[in-house]
This record gives sequence, C-alpha cells and structure tokens, in this order.
Amino acid sequence: MALPLNHTRLSRPLSTLIAAAALCTSLAGCAPLLVGGAAVGGAMVVTDRRSSGVQLEDETIELKAGQRIRSVAGERSHVNVTSYQRQVLLTGEVYNEADKAAIEAAIGKIDGVKSVVNDLAVMWPSSTSERSRDLLLVGKIKATFVDAAGLASNAFTVVAERGVVYLMGRVTEEEATRAIELARTVPGAVKVVRLVDVITPEQLRNIKGR
Repeated sequence: MALPLNHTRLSRPLSTLIAAAALCTSLAGCAPLLVGGAAVGGAMVVTDRRSSGVQLEDETIELKAGQRIRSVAGERSHVNVTSYQRQVLLTGEVYNEADKAAIEAAIGKIDGVKSVVNDLAVMWPSSTSERSRDLLLVGKIKATFVDAAGLASNAFTVVAERGVVYLMGRVTEEEATRAIELARTVPGAVKVVRLVDVITPEQLRNIKGR
C-alpha cells in the first residue's frame, strides 16, 4: 500500500510530505487499539506486493483481532495489531502476563492467521508523548527509505513501539539488509526487528509484472 516510485531520488520537500502523510495515517488510529500498518493510504493497494486476496485477509484479521482483544483484555491494555502476509505482530503494553498470553491465544485462533509475533510488554501503557515519538520515528524512517537510491520504500510496512522498529514486507534479501541498515541510522531507533517475508529476485520480477 505505497506510492509507486521509480529509482530517481525525490526532493526533500516531497519526501517530507510523504512522511507526513504516513504520520497522519497512523495518527488516525491512536486509540488504545491501533489496527494496521498501511503506509500512506488505501490508494496504494495497487502497488502492494501482496495479492489483493491476501491484502483483504490481512485487513480482516486486523479487524477481528481488535474485537478479540477487547473481549479478552477490555480497556486495560494498549495493543497495536499489524497483519502482513497473515503474520500478526502484536506490540504495546498489557496489564499482566495472563493478558499477554490470552491475547496471543485469541489472535492465533483467527481464521487465516499463519503466525503471531507477540512483542507485548507487561508494563504501564505508554504515554501520549511516547506514542507521538514513535509515530514521528516511523515518518522519519519512511522518508529515509524514500530518499534511498535503489530501495522500493513502498515494499515495507514500518511499525515503531517505544523506539523499537519492526520492518515487515515482501522483499529480497538485498532490500531487507539495506532497509535495516538505514533504519538503524535514524535518531530515536533503539533497535530494528526484522519480520520480512524474503522473496527471490525472480519472484520480485513476477510480482512487478503482475
């Protein structure tokens, strides 16, 4: 779900505008439950490397996950849900270990879920300022990707939680390595967690020709 970009470098104003758009999209979900890791909006579905069917499955999983989390933990927790290629990433904060385990179990039972990465922390919910810093960090990383020559920034879904950056997407090994190196250089990034689905250059060519 990202804008089609060629390999030429974009000017800094345009990069900043794209990053701001990504930030605004994320801000729309700043309730205790944040669903999804889309880049700059629904118009980008066409360039997503997932099939349209998988995109729909991921959106459905995220919606169902929100319902399951509310039924399990109520309003006690601040949980962010991102599904990519049916792999579900859970980030945020929960009240206790029981809630953490119950949420993971509930999400794992949703039809279509392939795996669950449970990175929930047992601690007080993050503050508004902390969440704002994470959103700004995501915007900076996306802008860095846009400015990087030879890197398809629209191939990545970026999530940040308390400074920890998670990279998801269908990318080649070369793209993954490059993106991780760049993300690590962005001020505010504590560490980068790789959750990408690695594809071969041949698979990438087939996707682009789709």
